[in-house]
Amino acid sequence: MTTTPPRKSRKRPKKTKHGKILGANSGERPQLQERKRIAASVFYPANPAPPDILDHMAYDGLTPQQIYDDIWKVLNNPIHIPIGYTFFVDFVEKSGASSLDEQGRKEYARIFVPHWPSVLVIHQALDKVNQGVAFGEAATWLINQPPFQDRKSMTAAALRNVWLKVYKRKVDNFETDSEIGLRLNLLRERSDALKPKDSVQKKAFELRKQRRAAANKISRLESKLKELNNPAAPPNKLSKPSTKGAKKNTPPDSVDTPSDTPSDNVSPPKRTRPAAKEIIFEPNSGPQTEFLAAPEREVLYGGAAGGGKSYGLLADPMRYFGHKQFNGVILRRTNDELRELVWKSQEMYPRAYQGAKWQEKKSQWVFPSGARLWMTYLEREEDVLRYQGQAFSYIGFDELTQHPTPFAWNYMRSRLRTTASDLPIYMRATSNPGGPGHQWVKRMFIDPAPANKAFPATDIDTGKVLVYPESHARSGRPLFYRRFIPATLRDNPYLYEEGSYEANLLSLPEMQKRQLLEGDWAIAEGAAFKEFRPSLHVIAPFEIPHTWRRFRSCDFGYSSYSAVHWYAIDPAYETLYVYRELYVGQHTAKELARAILQAEDGENISYGVLDSSCWHNRGQIGPSIAEEMISMGCRWRPSDRTNGARVAGRNRLHELLKVDDTTDAPKILFFNTCRQIIADLPVIPTDPKGTDDIDPRFASDHSYDSIRYGIMSRPRGSSPFDDWGGDSSKMGAKTSWVPASIRFGY
Repeated sequence: MTTTPPRKSRKRPKKTKHGKILGANSGERPQLQERKRIAASVFYPANPAPPDILDHMAYDGLTPQQIYDDIWKVLNNPIHIPIGYTFFVDFVEKSGASSLDEQGRKEYARIFVPHWPSVLVIHQALDKVNQGVAFGEAATWLINQPPFQDRKSMTAAALRNVWLKVYKRKVDNFETDSEIGLRLNLLRERSDALKPKDSVQKKAFELRKQRRAAANKISRLESKLKELNNPAAPPNKLSKPSTKGAKKNTPPDSVDTPSDTPSDNVSPPKRTRPAAKEIIFEPNSGPQTEFLAAPEREVLYGGAAGGGKSYGLLADPMRYFGHKQFNGVILRRTNDELRELVWKSQEMYPRAYQGAKWQEKKSQWVFPSGARLWMTYLEREEDVLRYQGQAFSYIGFDELTQHPTPFAWNYMRSRLRTTASDLPIYMRATSNPGGPGHQWVKRMFIDPAPANKAFPATDIDTGKVLVYPESHARSGRPLFYRRFIPATLRDNPYLYEEGSYEANLLSLPEMQKRQLLEGDWAIAEGAAFKEFRPSLHVIAPFEIPHTWRRFRSCDFGYSSYSAVHWYAIDPAYETLYVYRELYVGQHTAKELARAILQAEDGENISYGVLDSSCWHNRGQIGPSIAEEMISMGCRWRPSDRTNGARVAGRNRLHELLKVDDTTDAPKILFFNTCRQIIADLPVIPTDPKGTDDIDPRFASDHSYDSIRYGIMSRPRGSSPFDDWGGDSSKMGAKTSWVPASIRFGY
């Protein structure tokens, strides 16, 4: 029995949103077939596809001729460049177009030609999809590749449409394939899960389908009704007028047209400017920027009120919120004082890091990366036990001077550690002058070095630099560095320009005004020398002319400290410049003499003034301290130790610290390298009994006594014991002063 072969069904041309696909169709007009043939012959030799790319293409069963035919568009068709193709325009000779143009003139033809590097990258993205990568992740990877970096975006739906078109046959038939097996398995599992299992589920599925169709129809009807009720409104972009025989039009929402494409009959693509990024926090230029960029282990950002310190402390750790191992803590002395910081952080952190969560009960921020920032209190010294056994890569103290002792700061340093090599460790603090901890904070951060200058960390009791022990591989090197960054109200333009906050600070008492408005650390309650101000009396070092007269003074101490100061006298204004300081402990007389001679080597020192008690024998018959130092070549004369000398010395220092009406400058200035006297002068207290002397209980008076000896030695820019004035040729030989005792030097 002979079987009749099945009748071949004539398939209709496939439809897309761009119109009819112009494939090999015998029903097409001869004009179109001829134009496609000419276009293919024109462009195939000019843009051949590499064999490896042709083999890689997933258009199963399609030849390059069919690929070109599939994407070729005739004149006046809407332009929508598919992904991975470039746009060409060329003249094509019309053939058999008598109905259109009897003269056989040339006309433009638009042709889309595959861009083979782009096609290869597209199929790499499809391979990722086949391996189970999500469409969104693959689309993000695709637009970051060189051929597609000019595209604004690539949606997951667009890439999914490409994938479905390429693998449509395999997807429809669920064919097993090693390349797309994983993705097909996912689709099969999803299809099986959604497939109705019984008659009830089938009925429910049909009802849901009808409901969706009805909802879509209602939406379309409402849209048309809205257009009829409002004829002046512009037509809906989604609704397109359709006429019989007209082709479907799709507006070119995003067209990437090459720069060399002719603009004839082609409307330029509309490009939208990306929205400007919101700036969450921008540091003020000056101290706030320096604070955020400081590389030192421990930094104090302190000074006047309103300088932007709290915002700087909140912004400083933000750079590490993307690190999953970051664990930081910001401390205030009490929980109530912490409230304002929490409010400010709630304004900044969620806007900068989407998904950041504030956990009220735990008082901590948790970020999407896993980073955490704890904002809590440390009121009493025993509260440090709350942090025992914990590790922090960032520790911040707000208002450090509210802690009366350095115990909390030193203990929290032991909690500073990390195991991540790309996560540095820092301790940061902000504070205003004043408060219970003013003195120890000043000794730790302000006294050791000038502002804005990094210095090795020192022991605040002994002043010695903290170094690695001799048994360590880094023996002798500093453990870490510190830095003090001052801030004033002028550094915060938002508060300073407004003016009302400055007016409030100007109304405060003198001492509080200097602390909170000027950020002056050199002021204390009951200070004896309130005239002293670092901004006025402390200057940067300069080279002292060799013609200026120089001398020195010393207050000796072995169990405590020895203080030595060197002076230079400006002969024009008789101004004293304290240009060098030596402050050491546990030095014998000879050791101190050697250190002094080494420091002043090559200088012409006119004389030295030493505490007159160094000449006392106190019952022994051996040499005195002064004699031992003089025997080493370090010559001295005794200071004034008569009754009233201390009061007279204080009064004389008051006179020198005052600003002279003639020169508009004080009569004594200190180089900023003389750290001890700069630290001591602002905090020397007055005598509580009301005398004109300083408080006799003040222990750290060694540098003050040395200065007092020097200024009471009647220093002058010229001396009658120096060379006689006048013309030496008329006077004959120069006459110099000779001491009465060569041994004692005076």
